Parts: sequence; C-alpha cells; structure tokens
Amino acid sequence: MNSIGVFGLGVMGANLAMNMANKGEKVAVYNYTSDLTEKFKSNFTSDNAEAHYDLERFVNSLEKPRKVFLMVTAGPVIDSVIDSLVPLLDKDDIMMDGGNSNFNDSNRRYHRLKEAGIHFVSVGVSGGEEGALHGPALMPSGDEKVYQEVAPILEKIAAQVDGKACCGYLGKEGSGHYVKMVHNGIEYADMQLITEAYQFLRERLGLSVEEIATTFREWNEGELESYLMEITSDILTHVDEETNKPMVDVILDKSGQKGTGKWTSQNALDVGVPLSIITESVFARFLSGLKEERVRADQMLSGPTKLDQDLDKQAWLELVRKALFMGKICAYAQGFHQYKQASEAYGWDLKLEEIALIFRGGCIIRAGILNEISDAFKADKQLPNLLLSPFFQEKMNDYQASLRKVVIKGMESGLSLPSLGASLTYYDGYRSSQSGANMIQAQRDYFGAHTYERVDKKGTFHTAW
Repeated sequence: MNSIGVFGLGVMGANLAMNMANKGEKVAVYNYTSDLTEKFKSNFTSDNAEAHYDLERFVNSLEKPRKVFLMVTAGPVIDSVIDSLVPLLDKDDIMMDGGNSNFNDSNRRYHRLKEAGIHFVSVGVSGGEEGALHGPALMPSGDEKVYQEVAPILEKIAAQVDGKACCGYLGKEGSGHYVKMVHNGIEYADMQLITEAYQFLRERLGLSVEEIATTFREWNEGELESYLMEITSDILTHVDEETNKPMVDVILDKSGQKGTGKWTSQNALDVGVPLSIITESVFARFLSGLKEERVRADQMLSGPTKLDQDLDKQAWLELVRKALFMGKICAYAQGFHQYKQASEAYGWDLKLEEIALIFRGGCIIRAGILNEISDAFKADKQLPNLLLSPFFQEKMNDYQASLRKVVIKGMESGLSLPSLGASLTYYDGYRSSQSGANMIQAQRDYFGAHTYERVDKKGTFHTAW
C-alpha cells in the first residue's frame, strides 16, 4: 500500500511526488489526462512511485486513513476534483490542497468536507519547481490533530534550516493558504523594491548592468542576503545569445501576476491594515501593463529638465543599500501586521515567530533577516509592529535618512519609485503621534454628522457647523 497519493502531475505536482518518493515515501500518482502520467513515468523511475490511470484504483492503493495531496489549478477545478474524490473516500480520510487557493475557498472546503467526515488540510507551498523537488516551504492548516497525522511526510519533504523543517502547523481552517497569500504579497513588494534600487543605480548613478550585478552580489553577502537578491545578480550577468545584450534589456517591461498579491491587498482592506508598500507593488505591475500608453506618454509628458551634478557613486551606493534594506523591513512590518490582524479577526492564533522561521528556507522570500524577525516576535508576543522591536527600531533610526535621500533624489530625477516612496510614507505616518485625521473627522461631521471624539473629553460629539 502507498502512504500518500498525489493528484495532479503538472510540474509542481510531479516534482512534489518525486520529492516524496526520494525521501522514502510510497507514492501513488494520478492525473486526469494520461499524457502527464506517461511523462512522469518516463522522467522518473523509482520503486517508491506507482502511477495510476484509474481514479478508484488510485484511491484504493492508499493505506488508511488515506492521504491525498491535490496539486491542481486553483479555483473551480479543485471543487471538481473534490467532487470526484469524496464518493471514493471513507470517514477520517485526509485531503490536502497544495495549490495557490484563495483562503476563503479553503475555509469553505474545510467545513464542507468536515460535514462529510473527511479532513481537509490547506497547505501553502512556496519555492517554485526547484523547491517542490528539493524542499519547499510548507504552510499547513486545518485541525491540529489531523496535521499530526500528515506531519511526518510534510516535514520530511520540506526545506530544512538549522535542523528544523520549514513546515509547521499554523492554525485553523484555510489559514495556511492565507499565510501563503501574504507571503506572496511580501514577495511582490520585495521584487519591486529590488527593481527600484536597480533602476536608481542604473538610470541615476549610471552604473552598468555588470557593475550592478557585482554590487548586488556583494550586498547579498550582508544583511540584504536573500534568494531574490541572489537570483537578481544572476539575472544581471545573463547575456542574450541572439543580440549579445544583457538579457534584462531584451525582456519587455510588462510584468504579469497570478492574483495572490491582489488578494493580499484586497484582504488588507477587509482587516484594516495599511498595506501601502505591497499594494503599490501590485499597482506598479498594473502600470507596467500600459506599455503602449507609456511609450506615447513619454513623447508627450515632460519630466525634470535638467539633472544636477554627477553623484558620488560610492556614497550613493551605500545610501541605496540602506534604503533598500529599510524598504524591505517596512514591507515585512506591513505583512506581519496583516497576519496579526487576520489572526485576531478570524480566530486563528497565528504564531508570527513560527511563520518567520518557515520562510527561512525553500520559499521565494527566504532571507537571513527572517531570524531577527522571528526573534522579535518571540521576545515580545504582543509586539504590535516589527518596527518597534529593539533591533529594527535601531536600524530604522539609522537608515531612515538614507531612504529619505534616495526617494527625494529619485523624484527630482523623474524616477518612479512607488514602493520605496510608500515605505518612507508608511514609516513617517506610523511614527507621527499627530496626524491630519482630525481634519477628516471634522469634514465627515460637517457633511454627514458622523460625529468625532475630542482630545479633552470622553465620548462622541457633533458640531452644528
């Protein structure tokens, strides 16, 4: 009998199945179309992997309680697969969804299957194709007792950092997919911030692609160390064989997305979190899609007429490094604030220090700084915001002047730096004990009698303006 079944043999599903088999699990695999099953069999030969072409035989090949790992397209397809599996499963069998599902769908599926006596585990999976094959970051949720039954497999196939699996029980219902969603939001912001630093170095400092690649490689040896910094320096060293130009220069500047960044921003509105950096990174992708309009606008709309003198490259390299680090930390602060708010709103009891540890390996945002982020939430369970922890407070106080200079210089130079700019605006807004919101409350009371609170009395008040 097989210990687990993988339903869906696209690249991610096939790689996860191979990962399981390579780690000693007996894996049954199945795909609705036989072509991917044949491809899997031709690419991977192992006594631990058993291919099936009949769904009922696939299910019956699994030891009880059966464990089925779904790796199919998120959305209606998953509901269709669940419909086909439920009649073949028994009470207490376990279904896991490793796709990029919306957490609301996962909540619904969790409760639907619970009524049928079947357990549902929502599993966020990050790391792309390589991570799936060699060790992804896994973010499972559902009933903790059920997680304990699948934990030996999931923790075995997950990435390992300092002897700890990048996998652990997160919370109830679909909170695993929620954690993955916000992970992707942070990923959007991180990518955009790196891109803006690249633009500044190239367009304002005049560095060559090769010089920026070297710079990023050096930065990746320090506090900016991360997977995204590593691959960006690799990208910048790649030359297009057809044109002999840097590969980055022959790629059209229109960025795509699969929706998880947008979901993160939409949910931030629901739970009341100022998610400006991540949201600006989503909007930047939308703006990049207006390529034809941007080309036209470039000919019609003016920018700065004259740039000031050449900048001191070494001095500005350090300013940009600090600005990038501060932008990243502000993005993490917003993302983890969203985790905190959602945990309270949905009753999930998310453990922020554990989430940070899961992100250290396998996933796209893996970075050295996640150890400090975990330590911050471990030291203070009630920490309202990452920026207020002693370590990051000191960094922000030291680096805020650098971020300020880079954003101002970028604006003076006509560069669009939406996420770096949003980082500074968020930082300044968060540290302001007095904001302009009193004027907004006065306006709301004037036109709609919405009332206001006073600084010198308790209660709510209205003025006959």
